[in-house]
Amino acid sequence: MRLSDRLAEQLLDLIADRGLRPGDRLPPERRLAVDLGASRPSVREAIHQLASRGLLRSRQGGGHYLQPPAEDDAGPGRRLTQALGGLVSDDPGYRYDVLEARHALEGGTAWHAALRATDRDRARIRACFDDLLRQQGRDDAGLLAQADARFHLAIAEASHNAVLLQMMHGLFQLLHANVSESRQRLYTVQHTQEQLAGQHEAVLQAILRGDAPAARAAVWQHLEFVHTMVRALDEDDARRARSSRLSSLL
Repeated sequence: MRLSDRLAEQLLDLIADRGLRPGDRLPPERRLAVDLGASRPSVREAIHQLASRGLLRSRQGGGHYLQPPAEDDAGPGRRLTQALGGLVSDDPGYRYDVLEARHALEGGTAWHAALRATDRDRARIRACFDDLLRQQGRDDAGLLAQADARFHLAIAEASHNAVLLQMMHGLFQLLHANVSESRQRLYTVQHTQEQLAGQHEAVLQAILRGDAPAARAAVWQHLEFVHTMVRALDEDDARRARSSRLSSLL
């Protein structure tokens, strides 16, 4: 992964960690350089990359700002994402709908990534996978969830399908929250990290060898595993809650 690509992803993580919202100003470049451990020219290149993706806007002599969507440009996909975000926050059960949506969407991105990924795309997906493995050894659910989301988004970018890519970017925050919650729950199950790593590697290897059916199948198997495990954990929690209420009545 190029330095600017890595810094762009780290900058997105920093924005999320600090709770910055559309319209907010980024810290000065010199401060970002310190926070990211990089030179100011490298940080500036990462900022320009995010600006080219429509995520930031710059003012001459006035700093850099998170780009809010123009009302006229907020298409149905963005409005749907905003609505889904409200549903997920209001009703945790909607995370299963998010998993089903990922099943439909990411099967397609993996298929097209296997057929269309360039050498640079494949290198970036591999780098995201390697970072995912590194984060597993740090026992930090938040960082691991971010690395997981970056891996899936890198696959979407390698699909070179403008519509799929736009949808994945629009769902990124929702995806991040969903992956984070799922992973934090899965940590309670022994050996689950190793299973997830094996599933991600299966997706990676299928894309690297250009096997579209295998890439799609690997993504589907991975998401089905997450869906099944999270549902099992929820059902176990529900049983414990019922048992606790019953005990309090006896």
